[in-house]
Amino acid sequence: MGDDAKKVGQIVWVDLTVGNAKDVREFYQSVTGWDSDEFNMGDYSDYVVSTPQDKDTVAGICHARGSNSELPPYWLVYIKVANLEESLAEARKRGGELVSGPKEFGAAQFCILRDPAGAYFGIIEGDAEG
Repeated sequence: MGDDAKKVGQIVWVDLTVGNAKDVREFYQSVTGWDSDEFNMGDYSDYVVSTPQDKDTVAGICHARGSNSELPPYWLVYIKVANLEESLAEARKRGGELVSGPKEFGAAQFCILRDPAGAYFGIIEGDAEG
């Protein structure tokens, strides 16, 4: 892994899941200047957004479909953990709930949780690229 590898405890990804992802993507492009590329999800595409100058990927804007259909329309952070199974067990023990997953993405596994206060977030083990 290079110097830019994410460490346990860091936020490694952010995305927004909404019913009208195309319109919301266009909203953010107009307001923030982000560029976007389509990300093939099979029978539809989500969007990966990036900075206009350096093309640094900053987030995803996703359709609320399939297992994502129950997610609220909030920016969702994904936090890297050392062991997904252990973190999920600890979350449940402390009043958290599994919302979706675990799922695989590249060489990573992730799931979406709801904390005891009702906030949604993701945890991810491994690296999505690699």
